[in-house]
Amino acid sequence: MTARQNSDLNRDKAEIDFRRRSLLLLLAATPAACVMPLPDPRTTPLPGPITPLPVRSPKPGQEWVYTLRNVFNGQVVDVVTETVVAVGDQVRIRRSSSKAGILMDEIQNPWGMILQDPHWEPPQLFTAAIPLWPEQLKAGWSGEYRRRYQVVGVPDYDYDWILSMEALAWEEITVPAGKFQALKFSNRIRFQSYEFYYRLFSERMETLWLVPGIGRWAVRRSAGTYYIEGKGSRMREDDLEWELMSWK
Repeated sequence: MTARQNSDLNRDKAEIDFRRRSLLLLLAATPAACVMPLPDPRTTPLPGPITPLPVRSPKPGQEWVYTLRNVFNGQVVDVVTETVVAVGDQVRIRRSSSKAGILMDEIQNPWGMILQDPHWEPPQLFTAAIPLWPEQLKAGWSGEYRRRYQVVGVPDYDYDWILSMEALAWEEITVPAGKFQALKFSNRIRFQSYEFYYRLFSERMETLWLVPGIGRWAVRRSAGTYYIEGKGSRMREDDLEWELMSWK
């Protein structure tokens, strides 16, 4: 490994460590007596649509605004705005944070297939695009995808990423942006962490409520676990929820 590669890796690791410490300090500042877990989203079972629902096509100016909360204590962590800024062979979604300003773009190539995913820490660039939602919008559908990813900005290394996706049920979901007919689906992700030298058996679980009519989800919940070499118990990533506040 060259000195430049070492420098890049150290810089990226330092930035990620800083973000983690900042979030831990934010959570530690919450009084213990006020810690209450976030309730499950408000949903009602629905029959599946007779005619398959198409996902809204992307157009520049479409926008979704989400409140980001910590599921463990319900605390608001951020407000994130996502806006379609380019449509073509690639769909580019610009993201901004009420706390951090401009964030890294999301890139789909084509629509519904994600290529650059800034949802995770660190942001990822897949060597081949991977589905962002079920390929068939019907309960009972499932699929598994094996990909490799790189950490954005570190192109010299790539890592395993295995996604198991399952469409669970149609539900009516109520969020601040309104009531929507949504397909509830789950993701199970087993992956090789870029911190492979000490972080083992990394796994992430997600539950999402995709609203075809708005081209995005009403709620997205993510959590993860992993082992650290030499420690017997599983470590946890932050449990986070994105809840739709408004859209256009």
